[in-house]
Amino acid sequence: MTSLTGARVLVTGGAGLIGAAIARHVRASGGAPIVLDDLSGYDAVTYQALGLDPDLVVGDINDESLMGRLTRMSDFVVHAAAFSTVAGCTRDPDQAFQSNLSGTHQVLRAAAREQVKRLIFISSAQVYGHGVQGLDQVQHFVEDQPMSPLNPYAAAKLWGESHTRHLLDAAGVDYTIVRPFSVYGERQIPKPGAWSWVVAQFCMYATLGQPLPLNNSGRQVRDFVHVDDAAEGICRALVAPRAGGATINIGSGRTTSILQVAELVRDHLPDTAFQAAPRPLHDPLGGCADIARMTEVLGWQPAITVADGVDRYLNWLRETPEAIPVWLPGERDRVSAWNSGVTP
Repeated sequence: MTSLTGARVLVTGGAGLIGAAIARHVRASGGAPIVLDDLSGYDAVTYQALGLDPDLVVGDINDESLMGRLTRMSDFVVHAAAFSTVAGCTRDPDQAFQSNLSGTHQVLRAAAREQVKRLIFISSAQVYGHGVQGLDQVQHFVEDQPMSPLNPYAAAKLWGESHTRHLLDAAGVDYTIVRPFSVYGERQIPKPGAWSWVVAQFCMYATLGQPLPLNNSGRQVRDFVHVDDAAEGICRALVAPRAGGATINIGSGRTTSILQVAELVRDHLPDTAFQAAPRPLHDPLGGCADIARMTEVLGWQPAITVADGVDRYLNWLRETPEAIPVWLPGERDRVSAWNSGVTP
């Protein structure tokens, strides 16, 4: 575990899946997290089920005065706050702009003014789009390949990468850009109209006795990385000497098919049925991260397998059944939603 003894780390979006895991990791590593979130990601009932950081500051990253005060108290900044679903950004571009562009600008300005030791900008593997080989080939995503964002969320993340470089290079402030792949794990709760987060969705469907929809027979592959591993990698990037100025994939470097995820869930809940469904519009076959730079720069690789991660999620769900959203049991035709013509 990376030592952050005595370090004060501002984590924006600290009530979200990745932000909360980072805050826990900072605390376990001897640091002091300063957790900021506006609590817009879920309703109050869901946050009660999740539990909130005892040191949470409720506020908006667009609040210039607040950002200045919190950044002044911090040695490092991890910018995890985002309006973070593809479908949500498509439906509400105004909110997406405020959170993902305007908010990022305010965070970067504060980091530049207060001369923090390093800022981590959490981007996304979404910036790669379908990759260089197209929809029907398994991809190997390398940090320096051409970017091709396919939706407003991905485009905002790519803009955020560029804006981080421009503002912080000019201010002489160190930074690292990380691109997490398919992050999953305990405390991940699906949102209406969101088409990702398959581990959480499949575990919840199976718990409710609903079938698991396998589009294209579940042949699509993803690079799943457990949120605790992702948090460790990001915290290592805070202090790794060679991470300064670098752009780094955060992934396992391995592909896991959606069918494999479904089978892992069924291993725990043998009565689970699978539902065949056609391939959604524009759904890529998928791929995995090239982790050569991550391994070399951070001296680290993820340790939690997908099998262990599914086991952990189902155990958490048994202990926290109230985490299943009230709308999800009534959602009987996910396949039609996925094939409605909206790109995931």
